[in-house]
Amino acid sequence: MANSISLQQLAVGIDIGGTNTKFGIVDRSGNILFSGEVSSRNHADPEFFIDELYEHLQPLIERVGGIGRIKGIGVGAPNGNYYTGTVEYAPNLPWKGIIPLVKIISNKFRLPSILTNDANAAALGEMMYGAAKNMKDFIMITLGTGVGSGIVANGQLIYGHDGFAGELGHTVIIPNGRLHEGPGKYGSLESYASATGVRLTAIEMMDKSDEPSLLRAIPPDEIDSKKVYEAAVKDDKLAKEVFAFTGQILGMALANFVMFSSPEAIILFGGLVKAGDLILKPTVENMEDNLIKIFQNKVKILISHLREADAAILGASALVWDMGDK
Repeated sequence: MANSISLQQLAVGIDIGGTNTKFGIVDRSGNILFSGEVSSRNHADPEFFIDELYEHLQPLIERVGGIGRIKGIGVGAPNGNYYTGTVEYAPNLPWKGIIPLVKIISNKFRLPSILTNDANAAALGEMMYGAAKNMKDFIMITLGTGVGSGIVANGQLIYGHDGFAGELGHTVIIPNGRLHEGPGKYGSLESYASATGVRLTAIEMMDKSDEPSLLRAIPPDEIDSKKVYEAAVKDDKLAKEVFAFTGQILGMALANFVMFSSPEAIILFGGLVKAGDLILKPTVENMEDNLIKIFQNKVKILISHLREADAAILGASALVWDMGDK
């Protein structure tokens, strides 16, 4: 292993999540040589957070031959701005306001660093290591607690003039629809097609009908997307309707996205994808039904090829290989 490490430059990938921060050292082929994680919530001061991260990462950097072997550090974070290197008003992190994260990391590690938001990082990882390899036009959609997205067109990630392009999860799909308590807006894709949205749809459907369901035996505050899935695979009619409705909303939204950028593929990633055909079948059907003819039957719906445990680190590290082009 030491010989292979010494022959090539490596990248550090850091994914800052609302709960935990994952990090790793990655080669150009997408092999994670070393990895680990720390809590994202131990420090209200980001400088102290980076100090703790350094304590864990620096020994790994030494194990691969020191900073001379590291091309740079790539970071994916909520509300991460590619242009400014700042994390701006991230609602799920303990740091407030605008944080000059790249500056703090570069000063601490003495390595060039680069930042984007977490969903954009996932798209880059998919393009370099996963299902979008060799694609120049695709959309990455992450279906987890929320709905994240990254748009690649003509081989380039779309950042927009301010670094925040691609927030497809916050596009309005049902006017005056369900309230999304985070941003305080109504009817967004994220409020329906996320794990949180599945939970809310299940509760609403139970309130509006007398349909028998296994979910009725579960206290409302304990219902989550996993329990809805478990009921659906037991042929629970209401639980299956929840996924059919979720797929309907997601498919309508994907049709809009297809007509916007004409991607070769839409790649889905995240916990909700594990529901398989329960959500994928209605999603594809509703996407095709809402497309005009010139777009129909052209766009592939693919599942991410990246292991969920590795995807965040790979996506962040993928930023590093293009650093010279920034």
